[in-house]
Amino acid sequence: MCMNTQQLPNRSRRLPWLAGTLLTFLTTSLFFSPTQPVANADQAGLGSYTTNLPAGAKVPDDFNGNPVSPKRTANVTGAMPTNDWWSSLGWQRFPGNPYSENMTALPLIVKAKSAGLGVTFPTIPAISTGSPNYIGEFHYNASEDLNLGLVGLNSPDAKVDGYSDWTVTAYWNGGGTLRATFGHGMPFVYLTKSGGDALISAAAPPSVWTGAGTNALGITVNGHHYGIFAPTGATWSQSGNNFQSNLAGKDYYSVAVLPDNSVATFNFFKARAYAFVTNTTASWSYDQATASLNTTFSATTVAKEGSNTNTVLGLYRHHAINSSTALTNYSYPTARGQIRLRDGNSFTTSMRFNGVLPALPDAGDYNRTTLNNHLNDVAFEASHFGGADTYYTGKALLRLANLIPIAEQLGNTNARNSLITAVRNRLQEWFTASANDTNGQFYYNSNWGTVIGYPASFGSDTELNDHHFHYGYYIYAAAILAQYDPNWALDSNWGSMVKLLINDAANISTANDPRFPRLRTFDIYEGHSWASGHAGFGAGNNHESSSEAMMFNTAVLLWGANTGNTQLRDLGIFMYTHETHAIEQYWFNVDNAVFPAGFTANNNHPAVGMVWGDGGSYATWFSANPEMIHGINFLPFHGGSLYLGRNPAYVNKNYSQMRNNIGGAERYWLDIIWQFQAFGDAATAATKFDTVPFTPEEGETKAHTYHWIRNLKQLGSIDTSITANTPTYAVFNKNGVRTYVAWNPTGSPLSVTFSNGVVLNSIPARSMARSTGTTPPPTATPVNPNPTATPVNPTATPVNPTATPVQPTATPVAGCSAVSLDANAYYRVTARHSGKALDVDAVSTADGANVHQWSYVGGLNQQWRFEGVGSNYFKVTARHSGKALDVAGGVTATGNGVNIHQWPYGNTSNQQWCLRDVGNGYYAIIARHSGKALDVADASTADGGNVHQWEYVGATNQQWQLTKIDAGGGGNTLHVIDGAAQNVAGTLSLSAGAGANSDSIPSAGGANYDGTPTNALVYTISGLTRSYNSQATQFKLFVDSNTAVGNGVQARISYDWTGDGSYDRTETYNYFPTDPVAGFEQYSQSSGLKSSSGAWANLSNGRVRIEIWNAIGNGSASVRTSATNAQGQQSTITLPFN
Repeated sequence: MCMNTQQLPNRSRRLPWLAGTLLTFLTTSLFFSPTQPVANADQAGLGSYTTNLPAGAKVPDDFNGNPVSPKRTANVTGAMPTNDWWSSLGWQRFPGNPYSENMTALPLIVKAKSAGLGVTFPTIPAISTGSPNYIGEFHYNASEDLNLGLVGLNSPDAKVDGYSDWTVTAYWNGGGTLRATFGHGMPFVYLTKSGGDALISAAAPPSVWTGAGTNALGITVNGHHYGIFAPTGATWSQSGNNFQSNLAGKDYYSVAVLPDNSVATFNFFKARAYAFVTNTTASWSYDQATASLNTTFSATTVAKEGSNTNTVLGLYRHHAINSSTALTNYSYPTARGQIRLRDGNSFTTSMRFNGVLPALPDAGDYNRTTLNNHLNDVAFEASHFGGADTYYTGKALLRLANLIPIAEQLGNTNARNSLITAVRNRLQEWFTASANDTNGQFYYNSNWGTVIGYPASFGSDTELNDHHFHYGYYIYAAAILAQYDPNWALDSNWGSMVKLLINDAANISTANDPRFPRLRTFDIYEGHSWASGHAGFGAGNNHESSSEAMMFNTAVLLWGANTGNTQLRDLGIFMYTHETHAIEQYWFNVDNAVFPAGFTANNNHPAVGMVWGDGGSYATWFSANPEMIHGINFLPFHGGSLYLGRNPAYVNKNYSQMRNNIGGAERYWLDIIWQFQAFGDAATAATKFDTVPFTPEEGETKAHTYHWIRNLKQLGSIDTSITANTPTYAVFNKNGVRTYVAWNPTGSPLSVTFSNGVVLNSIPARSMARSTGTTPPPTATPVNPNPTATPVNPTATPVNPTATPVQPTATPVAGCSAVSLDANAYYRVTARHSGKALDVDAVSTADGANVHQWSYVGGLNQQWRFEGVGSNYFKVTARHSGKALDVAGGVTATGNGVNIHQWPYGNTSNQQWCLRDVGNGYYAIIARHSGKALDVADASTADGGNVHQWEYVGATNQQWQLTKIDAGGGGNTLHVIDGAAQNVAGTLSLSAGAGANSDSIPSAGGANYDGTPTNALVYTISGLTRSYNSQATQFKLFVDSNTAVGNGVQARISYDWTGDGSYDRTETYNYFPTDPVAGFEQYSQSSGLKSSSGAWANLSNGRVRIEIWNAIGNGSASVRTSATNAQGQQSTITLPFN
């Protein structure tokens, strides 16, 4: 975890005798090898690795510990990709599932099954703010809309049939064959088949809104819009929820998720539906003169019919804000923010690279004697290496390597040489395969095309987890040695072993090294790494420590720079630069444009500890402490950690909210937290170091922390406006005074020019130089500024401005309708375009609290009473506060765009509303004083979309549905009360519980009980008499599997209409994959209905039952019960009855 950086002093302090001492030291010890190579080891220069599995070692396996092989067809040969978003297709993690887990292509989430490919487009996140308040997560849970297959398909498995940089092709064979290609940023799925007719099955009754009886249909399922495209001349026939076509004798069809259900949008996609994507590639180039990284993403297509070869590509947020590529107005809400569509087969991003250093310079205001004492404490400690596995060995290596340049700066030759010896000897032990080796060695597994270090840890052997974490530490330490002794790093010496580790995690191409897949751990399109080798999770793959991935990227960059390997240097720059932007957006949400608004409520979550394929978690795999949730994305600190300081205001926000979530000062990992804090407030961090006793984090030292903080105290903030014509540089700015730093990794003097004209002349070989000067006048602009012409938050120009209606009505409905509403009841008010509810922000009861739209969760702030005030106008009051829906600014505020909030009712016309019936159960809600309509700004479909008044133009974001909830006294919310156990029934109650508890859900024992209640907890209530209101069941269950991996909790709700003991309707919901982090998560109906039976009827002395069980997994779980209203996180069922 220590900073893997190395620097020689700048030339003004270089001591001529030092180089000679170092040369003598290294040449007398360079080729010392502490172990005897095993005879059958494969040589790599002076190092070696084995191809024979060491005794007792484990290899990639399934959940039950059985070794597994890649699941692929004969079309896929060579090293198998792992650690990708689609890896569960090629790695059968669970013995009972030979198909796949959810694959988060985005905007689609897909899942292979026996009958084909399940497809969904989740738009409403499930959000758990957690308990205590700092544990939380959000997921766009998959709930199937369509199954894409063919008649008679019943495949025993699904396999990988091909892949490219961001697509994969799945293959089924059983009752016919099917191939489906899908990928990141692609709204289309492309399918080819043999055998039976094409068959598309909807999970809920579909609505066909265009193309009925033709080859191309526009349909809506579960509120999501799709285009289904068969060859010209074919037709789709509908039977219930199924669509079938013989494809006019052809073998292909495509399906696309559509941004809306307009015919114009449908025709846009139809024109591109037959350009099938066959390959995707990303290519990059680093322009050293302008410090610009340019990356082009390209798709190759084949026209199945017609001449059009254009497809559409969806740009993630980190693409769009760094590209001048023209985009359409089409976009999709996803776990990575809005994905915006490009009409074309390629786009290019241009990102400024702000450099890395091998270490911070000798510029701090530290006491040199104190620093030297801290240095000697480590350099001459009795033992440097505690843990023997790859991860903890790596952390120990970096801990020492970080001190080598500090020792050099202090002129402490003995400490420096001692540290170099320790690092070099430990690397060479691991880089030599030995018979019966217990000190560490590497093994090449040809089955999966990977190198595994033994002893392994954290699933680096059985799950191929975290190779970039583990090996990055080794590569970084080796890069430090390389800058002190280039001869050690030659391929003929020890460099080949370093490159072996680089290629395992980040092979540039299979042509470069056929033993490994291309960029194993780095997702080229999402711009960041994935940690799990198999991705066998319901939420997709995951990645926790973004900062350890950045350490790997920096290590590759520095190894390339220090060894003169420009290809590896530029690979490091590519990964480093893209991952910087991905971290800022997807881990840190720096622009507030990615995390759902409900997750960031009260600003408790300015960051996540883990990114999942379908969301993010304010959590870690190992701790619920905020220091570690934040800190795991800071450590280890090194000269490549400067990206963390690009936005000092965000640094302070992140730190401040961490303290708020703790409820006080940091308690753990103090040195890690202080080094991060130093990017925003180095003076405070320095005071803490001087006055607060602490024990260093296991990969850190007091010497390095002291050096780091005191340097930033003097240097100031990272200045990203200035670049240099070398990649190993940094610019700092303190109160307008810039410090320019550059490292020369070459063997000859080097002059470095900065973009504002500053030059560091003739920096000696393998040395660092710095210069300080005032900030130049504004005319000194950067050579290659960031493409800020494309705004960071382009929503300033709305995609669908309400002034131009989304679905215009030719003649607006005039006047107020005579609508009869129950003045004693409350109503849910739902926007037609988004399906989201009118909501008072943050359940606030304050005067002036904002009104916006939000996913309906049954909150009292989402329930509204309509009381007549005469002439068909209503006073509309929020249930939780009793305050009225009010146009801000009073009766004179009649313009477009005036905000809506809540306010005490004063019988004024800006608080009175009428309803215009616009048909199909929807109303325009019109303010009496202005005649303007209640309108969701910019036609937003996001949680938090603001509500204001606007001239009524017939748009669907101005149309609302009123759903009666109850008559004010409750009665349809059932609370889960504690007391259930296996074979012991629990209770449902119309009243909240007396105090939070939990009931234990037995383990599935490794079996698959999906859809079949087994060892279920059962809760019931009897004696209910209610009238069905044509709505659907809703529930919220707060469940937790603690640290158990692979669990899935499932629920079935049953209705006995008359209480005769026979259940007349049952609803089984898709299981909810719990995460292995302690803390309750919310499982709700948004996971999707798996199956149902029985017609709806009224309850007459009836009974309701819920069964809760573990559908999969080997661990037990728990459900939160009996919580009071004040405690929150109440497990409840909301009945669709009045």
